[in-house]
Amino acid sequence: MSSKIDQKLFSGHEHALEHEPCPNCDGELQLRHGKHGPFLGCTHYPSCDFIRPLHPNDGHIIKALGVACPECGNELVLRQGRYGMFIGCSDYPTCQHIESLDTPDEAPQQQFACPDCGRGHLTERKTRFGKLFYACDCYPKCKFAVNLPPVKGRCEECGFPLLVEKKLASGVKVQCADRKCQHIQS
Repeated sequence: MSSKIDQKLFSGHEHALEHEPCPNCDGELQLRHGKHGPFLGCTHYPSCDFIRPLHPNDGHIIKALGVACPECGNELVLRQGRYGMFIGCSDYPTCQHIESLDTPDEAPQQQFACPDCGRGHLTERKTRFGKLFYACDCYPKCKFAVNLPPVKGRCEECGFPLLVEKKLASGVKVQCADRKCQHIQS
């Protein structure tokens, strides 16, 4: 089997990583394999625990936006990161400024007063998985939240000052937002 491979085809040192010194000690960085993939680690491990990923996870640049960063004045760029698209400063990692791509819709949303505290308003938010919910903007003092879109009105059964729009097989129904009541309006 070994006779089929020509040793002159490639040299072992031709594609090897350049030996790089460890920034923490006088050791060298060596290619290691972990459960999350390959990385560079110090040869003096465990006395030196320096590691560096092979590919930096800072998000690669998709497009320059031509807008100045509010923190440092450099240009903002559109990046593709681990959790999707985002807007970040071109001077990363020196400037850590980032913005979300979620821009508010042009149509202003109706403001609903929080039925729990009475001071705040319900705002549309997203979970880390992208699911929409509506929570009081006085969080963490007020922890009121509903998973369904709020509707103006009062419950016929208990008098709760907020209703939610629920989609059922029989069509869209309006339901009480109080977890104890959950009366479906007629």
